[in-house]
Amino acid sequence: MDRYNEQILFELSRDSNISNIELAERIGLSPSACLRRVQELERKKIITGYKAHIDTEQLGIGFKAFVTVGLSEHTNAAQMKFEQAITLSKEVLECHNVTGAFEYILRVETVDLKSYKQFHTNVLGNIEKVATITTHVVMASVKDS
Repeated sequence: MDRYNEQILFELSRDSNISNIELAERIGLSPSACLRRVQELERKKIITGYKAHIDTEQLGIGFKAFVTVGLSEHTNAAQMKFEQAITLSKEVLECHNVTGAFEYILRVETVDLKSYKQFHTNVLGNIEKVATITTHVVMASVKDS
């Protein structure tokens, strides 16, 4: 990794839809050299894909929260069951296994508070070995990338 590759990754993380010509101009390389670097980053699996940024408000998403989940058992089997169950939920956009006072942090988005309550009760509440659920409602997002 050199400064050009770092700049490529930075620019693509900000706008994955940028043209190669614009990317090359921003980082100070010729378009052909820039394209070779991007392709090499893809080949090495440093770049694993490209992502669309979606305006969730236009889709009717009005409730966002980070939810911490603690399990009653700290076994591999309990974690596997939780992870299998949570991957089926369309409301959960991210699930991270973490250290500390709980096992998981989830990023959850629903239409509104009423639909979140249904998710909380019917999904999280029905997963075996879930002991604690703490919801942190997002009031505003200062940086969301």
